[in-house]
Amino acid sequence: MPTQTMPTTQTVPTTRTAQITRTTQTARTTLTTPHEELARRLTGIGAVKRELARNLPPDCPPGTAAVLTVLDRHGEMRLSRLADLMAVDISVTSRHVSHITARGWIEREPDPGDGRCRILRLTPAGRALLAEIGARYTAALERALHDWSVQDIDVLNTLLARLRSSF
Repeated sequence: MPTQTMPTTQTVPTTRTAQITRTTQTARTTLTTPHEELARRLTGIGAVKRELARNLPPDCPPGTAAVLTVLDRHGEMRLSRLADLMAVDISVTSRHVSHITARGWIEREPDPGDGRCRILRLTPAGRALLAEIGARYTAALERALHDWSVQDIDVLNTLLARLRSSF
């Protein structure tokens, strides 16, 4: 890929079907397609997620919050379904469930259709924790995006939802 030095960011039409965006990175500029730039920007989302995770209660790591959120959104379910929805190995999911159950945030009841399996469901304490997590995340986003317009936040919400629905 060609490398040039450029003082600003600009979009340049090309003979290819996609436009090429020039991005400045420490006095060197690389030519990238919009999809390459998106891939680069999405890696930065990890930093946002890590910063938001700092707002979680000390005994609620991000994996725990994810399990509670999935159960809240999808309702009671078996461990195998939870692992599928989270797209992680069932052994990882099982460790999260043990951690959460020990704290009283979910309960495991025998599955009436198959006594060998357990149904996972949120407890009132789990719902209260989710409400607290939601309030903490909202406050962190309000602090971080205090200078954004409501319209910019709406556009970001729309585009993130559209991106998520594409996968």
